[in-house]
Amino acid sequence: MDMNTIEAVVRTTDPADWRDGDAWLAGGTVLFSYGSTAFGPEPLRRLLDLGSAGWQPVTVTADGIELAATCTVAELYALPGTLFRAGPAGHAVETEQHAQAWPGLDLIRPCCDSFVASFKVWNMSTVGGNLCTSLPAGPMISLSAGLDGTATVLGPGDSRRELPVADFITGDGQNALAPGELLRSVSLPASALSSRVAFRRLSLSNLGRSGVLLIGRLDGGGRFTLTVTAATKRPVQLRFGSLPDAPELGDGLEAAIPAGLYHDDIHGLPAWRRDVTHRLAEEIRVELGLPAGAPAAVSGDFWPPQQTQQQTQQQTRQMKRGA
Repeated sequence: MDMNTIEAVVRTTDPADWRDGDAWLAGGTVLFSYGSTAFGPEPLRRLLDLGSAGWQPVTVTADGIELAATCTVAELYALPGTLFRAGPAGHAVETEQHAQAWPGLDLIRPCCDSFVASFKVWNMSTVGGNLCTSLPAGPMISLSAGLDGTATVLGPGDSRRELPVADFITGDGQNALAPGELLRSVSLPASALSSRVAFRRLSLSNLGRSGVLLIGRLDGGGRFTLTVTAATKRPVQLRFGSLPDAPELGDGLEAAIPAGLYHDDIHGLPAWRRDVTHRLAEEIRVELGLPAGAPAAVSGDFWPPQQTQQQTQQQTRQMKRGA
């Protein structure tokens, strides 16, 4: 869509440059789709372009993974495979060890697939843009909240604050950013990445927008975390000291998600979203209660991942031997 109210495009990453009528521009897939009059009572006048920020898209350390806000969906989708590629001396071995110890990486590609978008969108749309748009069905919200991600936010005067992604999103199209603030990155901790994970997603139509998207985690200590997104206006997390039984999980969902918190739009009525949330949560509970790799009932799409970490590792080793 033409944005015929824009008077200037400013290349900057400094929140001090922000003023009323500005919008941060990353991939632009939302800005250029909605138009300059869709973001408030006054039309946008300037775009603050992050295209020259030069932020490293993905940083992997023993502590976890940091995703720059400008990391594209395509770059994120490639991550599980690139962790096995050769690099500087010792780097390939180190990242391969991380990948083997991080079952949570299996969530990346199903969440990216949940965009149900073309490669053109994948190569422009960014992790940060998806979070800042803050739609209930935002799959980068699902991924980062489901892995206990922490958002780093920059503000004027070199201010910086951190908050859980589950708290960053406050409602349908709403988040915790103050005027002028900028989402810098999302950090996914190794503690969450090292947990066993399960994923469920359903929509009203084949490959439609997510109506319900749930992520379950079971850590080494037996603690169970369930993150509900898409069905609700904001992410909802339930934490249990051990894997609950079915009644305990159902009661937990009822207590954590009041009727008014279920999202209501063309992609699903609240009653349907509630019923499917309970159904998929039970599937996740059962799957994580089985031995790792055991077959489990799966409703929806994109799970289990089309390619596991082990398959990626084997393919990459074959490529190295053939090189």
